Amino acid sequence: MKIGVYGGSFDPVHNGHIAMIRSALKSGFIDCVIVIPSVRNSFKLYTNKLPPPYRFYMMKETVEGMGLKNVFVSDIEYGIDGVSYTSVVLAKLTSDEYIIPFLTDNGIKRKKAEEHHEFFWLMGSDTLGTFENWYKPGEILNYASLLAAVRPGDDTDVEKTKASIKKNLGGKVEIFRLDGIECSSSQITSSGDFSQVPEPALEFIKRHALYTENTKLEGVSDEARKQFFEAAVWMYRYLGGKRLLHTLNVGYLSAHLAGLYGCDKDKALIAGALHDCAKELPIEQQLEMAKRYSGDLFTEKKIIHSSAGATFVKEDLGIEDKDILDAICYHTTGRGNMTVLEKIVYLADKIEPARNYMDLGPIRETAEHDLDEAVRMTADAVRNKFKSQGREMHPVTIQMMKDLGMLSE
Repeated sequence: MKIGVYGGSFDPVHNGHIAMIRSALKSGFIDCVIVIPSVRNSFKLYTNKLPPPYRFYMMKETVEGMGLKNVFVSDIEYGIDGVSYTSVVLAKLTSDEYIIPFLTDNGIKRKKAEEHHEFFWLMGSDTLGTFENWYKPGEILNYASLLAAVRPGDDTDVEKTKASIKKNLGGKVEIFRLDGIECSSSQITSSGDFSQVPEPALEFIKRHALYTENTKLEGVSDEARKQFFEAAVWMYRYLGGKRLLHTLNVGYLSAHLAGLYGCDKDKALIAGALHDCAKELPIEQQLEMAKRYSGDLFTEKKIIHSSAGATFVKEDLGIEDKDILDAICYHTTGRGNMTVLEKIVYLADKIEPARNYMDLGPIRETAEHDLDEAVRMTADAVRNKFKSQGREMHPVTIQMMKDLGMLSE
């Protein structure tokens, strides 16, 4: 097979990306395209608008939603430590150990997946002119030829560039014409005009309330932003897509609420983003971790992930800040004498943008001006749910409700 490889930030996915994929397939040079949303792009390290999992799942939903045939999305960069240099990615991608199971998992018959494959790295012709300055360009060409799209209005002398690459690096360059509209992710996010974003990606963006004021992380330190991005990559190994995006949404919302109520935005971002990190670990492992943080306080299967999460981030990520750890530990149940940070993470977990289990509009509106009342409204909804299910509330939840004036002593 002739396989095109298309890497990028896709922040967000737009019609220009789709045009690149479709035009490359139409060119006849390749049979399929593997799309790789970047994790640690050397040109945009921690400067992307969104952490890697959002961009990965946005691309997957777009490919599936648009019914793009012979287009596969790869998470290969999550298995690479450090910067995702193209040469490093291609070395792993082109190996039989990776490419054969990847193709078969994506519906390619085993016999065809085991054939010899020729790889092409997709890029715009404007980028082609900078290729010789990339990290180890000669090594890249050991694994793949270059397949460059001539964009509308681009005046790059592609023949001259091809000749230079062949002379200096010995690589092969093929050229095809791009059929589509010229647009860029940065233009979309700076202008706020998302008309060039395909519908599946737009639905994804709206569901998670992305590219809004809340996701700009204003007032958050560079170190916390980096920690947030790295935490998102770390959790990818342990959580399915829906849960991972939920916990990241809570991080964004927690940071926003922290700004409203005078709480440390860095701590709120990290505590919120990591609150569900242990949710999908084996139950026995969760029980062990929960005991190491809070003894026998939590033993019910539905809530032990909270205390287990505090242990998980402490032992795996080296987070020692007790404010953050306690906010993670009590995010499900609340407790008496809650700190502002604990209230914020408790609340954000229940009302983040993708939550739709009830009409959350009134609570979300109240959260913008009265934290305690929003927590009361949330706790009341939880109480009603437990009552309808015939379940007893945890003693620490009862104490929280007493503190909030919802129950008499």
